[in-house]
Amino acid sequence: MANEIPVIDMEDFPGQLPKLLQACEEWGTFRVVNHKIPSGLLSEMKSVVRSLFDRPPEIKRRNTDTISGSGYVAPNSRNPLYEALGLYDIGSSDAVLTFCSQLDATPQQSETIKSYAHAILELAMDIGRKIAESIGIDCDLCRTWPCQFRINKYSFTKETVASLGVQLHTDSGFLTILQEDDCVGGLEVMDKTGAFLAVDPFPGSLLVNLGDVAKVWSNGRFYNVKHQVQCKEAATRISIAMFILGPKVDAVEAPPELVDVNNPRLYLPFTYEDYRKCRLSTGMRAGEALVLFSTKQN
Repeated sequence: MANEIPVIDMEDFPGQLPKLLQACEEWGTFRVVNHKIPSGLLSEMKSVVRSLFDRPPEIKRRNTDTISGSGYVAPNSRNPLYEALGLYDIGSSDAVLTFCSQLDATPQQSETIKSYAHAILELAMDIGRKIAESIGIDCDLCRTWPCQFRINKYSFTKETVASLGVQLHTDSGFLTILQEDDCVGGLEVMDKTGAFLAVDPFPGSLLVNLGDVAKVWSNGRFYNVKHQVQCKEAATRISIAMFILGPKVDAVEAPPELVDVNNPRLYLPFTYEDYRKCRLSTGMRAGEALVLFSTKQN
C-alpha cells in the first residue's frame, strides 16, 4: 500500500465509493475533505476546548460518567500526559446542556458546542451511510446508535519527548471522527504490516478511524486500525473525537448480505455494552478481545 492515508472527498459521491471501500478494508482510516463543517466552527470549537481544560480541577470533576469512562479522565499512571472530558450521547440536547452546565460553559461557548455536536453528528451519519453503500448495503447505518464525544489534552514537555501520550489501542465502537491539532502532531496509525505511520496535521480535514464494531459488522472485511499518540515535541496537543459506538440494545453482528457459504460468520453476536465491559475487564484494548467472540473459538 502507498505510504499515505487515503483522502475521501465528500463532494464526490458515488464516485468515491471504490476508494472508500479500499480505505476501510486496507487502512481502517482515512481523511475526509469537503465535509461541509465550516472552518470557523472547527476553529471556534478548538478555542472552547482549550478554555474548558483551563477550568479548575473541581469543575472538571463535575463531568461525571454516564457509562464507565465517559466523563472526566485525569492524568493517571497508565497515561500520565493525557487528560480528557467527555459527553455520552451527543444526539441528546439534554445531555449536551448538562455537559455545558457541568463545566460552567458561557452561553457563547454552549452555542459553539451545540453547533459542533450537531454538525459532527450529521457528518458521522453521512459517512456511516456511505460506508454501508460501499459494501453493497442500502441502510441508514448508525442512525440510532449512541455517539460519544471526547475532547483530549496532551501535556507534552521536553522530558517526555519519545514517550507515549496514549498507549496502542483500537477504538471499541464503529467509527471515530477526529479533529486533530492543527499544529502539534503525534498520532500514529499501524498498517497491516505492523509499521507505524505518522498522521501529520492536515488543517481543514477530519480523520476517520474504524473500530472493533466495524470489523465485526463487516464480517472481518474492515480493518480496525491500531493507533497511539507519541510525544514528539514539548507542546500542548488538543484533539476532539466523536465516536459512533454500537447498537444500544440490539446485538452487534454482520448483516445477512455479508454472510454466505464462501464467507461464513466470523463472530458471535454480542451487545456493545458487553463487549466494552470485556475490554475493560481483560485489559485487551488493541482488538485482541474480538478473539473471545470468534466463532472459531466457540
